[in-house]
Amino acid sequence: MADRDALLAAARRVVATEAEALSILAESLGPGLAEALELVLAARGRVVVSGMGKSGHIARKVAATLASTGTPAQFVHPAEASHGDLGMLTRGDVVLVLSNSGETTELADLIAYTRRFGIPLIGVAARAASTLMRQADVRLVLPEAREACGTGVVPTTSTTMMLALGDAIAVALMEHRRFTPEMFRDFHPGGRLGARLSKVSDLMHSGDALPLAGQATPMSDALLTISQKGFGVLGVTGANGHLAGIVTDGDLRRHMDGLLERSAGDVMTPEPRTIGPGALAEEAVRVMNAQQITCLFVVDPPGSGRVVGLIHIHDCLRAGIV
Repeated sequence: MADRDALLAAARRVVATEAEALSILAESLGPGLAEALELVLAARGRVVVSGMGKSGHIARKVAATLASTGTPAQFVHPAEASHGDLGMLTRGDVVLVLSNSGETTELADLIAYTRRFGIPLIGVAARAASTLMRQADVRLVLPEAREACGTGVVPTTSTTMMLALGDAIAVALMEHRRFTPEMFRDFHPGGRLGARLSKVSDLMHSGDALPLAGQATPMSDALLTISQKGFGVLGVTGANGHLAGIVTDGDLRRHMDGLLERSAGDVMTPEPRTIGPGALAEEAVRVMNAQQITCLFVVDPPGSGRVVGLIHIHDCLRAGIV
């Protein structure tokens, strides 16, 4: 049976070793990184990211992170580049190449192509005197740090540093471009992340589906509207079409005596909580949970505008927002 303590000790050692390397990397970042960022910002085309082996896997992730945060990017496999994919590169691009040794054979044609056509090249490697770094326009040298595998041969610490450096580049560019959560959602419409970034306007009911009545509407008619629309609530509008109040089950119970002789304006609770169409649906859920209610009327402009929709907690749950 495996020695559980020994296994845990090895795992903890790996994490500690890589964490230490990341601290060293953070301290080593300087003018070279700023120069690389400026090169990307000045580019008219894409950031083409490449690498071989484990560095290639990291390069794919870096390209994906850049693309999803507002910096057009793509991964090009260096071996495929030698067989036609060099045509994916244009003079407006910037090439970012990752290689721990800086001597990876498969990178030679890609590097030569950038030199031939004057395409800016950013090199990331651990050896400053390597072929990649000698050819690069901007050199990001990984600090000296031992691999976490113990034998020193398995890419572990080095790839972790590459990954962190890629994230640093992507986030720095994102912040410079003032990339917002709404913009991020445009690239992530699906899955849990897309749901979290959904806007109220994406989920709300509108038009004829809205349970609305004027303040002078008799409660007999108001009750029919509540029943027909199926939300268990009624929005009461004023003369200007703005939301004046709301009628809920609680309001009906409090006014049971002579209810049908009253108007919607008599029964309503004034100044209900509302939300704007541009708010995140996750914010609507937070408000509903805090107020212990099941729906919110959507008004535009937020706060005191005209009623444009209604969002129900069930709509949020179906979208995966909890």
